[in-house]
Amino acid sequence: MAADIKTSEVINESVLLEREGQIGWVILNRPKQINSINDEIRMGVPQALRLLDTDSAIRVIVIRGQGPRGFCAGADIKEKRKPESSIETRQRMQSTRWIETLDEVQKPVIAAIHGFCMGGGLELALACDIRFVSPEVVMSLPETALGLIPGGGGTQRLPRIVGPGRAMDMLLTGERVNGQKAYTMGLVTRVSVSTETLLQEVSVLANAIARKAPIATRYVKRATQIAMDIELKKGLDLELDLFALLKSTDDAKEAGVAFSEKREPKFSGQ
Repeated sequence: MAADIKTSEVINESVLLEREGQIGWVILNRPKQINSINDEIRMGVPQALRLLDTDSAIRVIVIRGQGPRGFCAGADIKEKRKPESSIETRQRMQSTRWIETLDEVQKPVIAAIHGFCMGGGLELALACDIRFVSPEVVMSLPETALGLIPGGGGTQRLPRIVGPGRAMDMLLTGERVNGQKAYTMGLVTRVSVSTETLLQEVSVLANAIARKAPIATRYVKRATQIAMDIELKKGLDLELDLFALLKSTDDAKEAGVAFSEKREPKFSGQ
């Protein structure tokens, strides 16, 4: 089988987009600054996500950071802004809320995380569906040491992922967590064998997900996301509705035929 053709696209100087087979890669491209967040990233990441989410050829999205030092070191503190009042700061941040774009993406999103993943970088990762890290990763929400609190969802997403007790500990102390501890506490779901193999292992995982029925993948993501916000009975009703809708799809029928013929199914997304 021929290798998947890789295509590249420049969203802006700080964000690149690559397509490789059924996988779309969003790349933070400020390696000298450990991919710290500037306005180009705030604008470019949502743009790249929308392009990939509406591309029928793409079934899984991966976000990664360029360069050896890390995924994302958080907000770029060197980015110059004029002095702001509390109201002006609130209005500026309200107008962006770029990380929340991930809540609208229907396809699975994996964060491939190495090196430093701090502050806003960790908040970006928390908004992804799967966090896959290298062993030497350094994860932290250090904002209270700067007289601040996380402003990109950290106080809301972290307790939902690791529980309120562990989240409170991380938020109050700003403690740095490595890959094994992050895995033990449930902050991440997978740890690579080594830093060097991270992207290869992420690619294997992404392609395994991409081989599943794409409508079912979108529906299971939707049902699981909603489960965090509604009562159990309503969640069970939604699950039943989505299951019933999937039963009549071509992909469900293909899965049955493939099983009886003892072969891998060929899903069309219909």
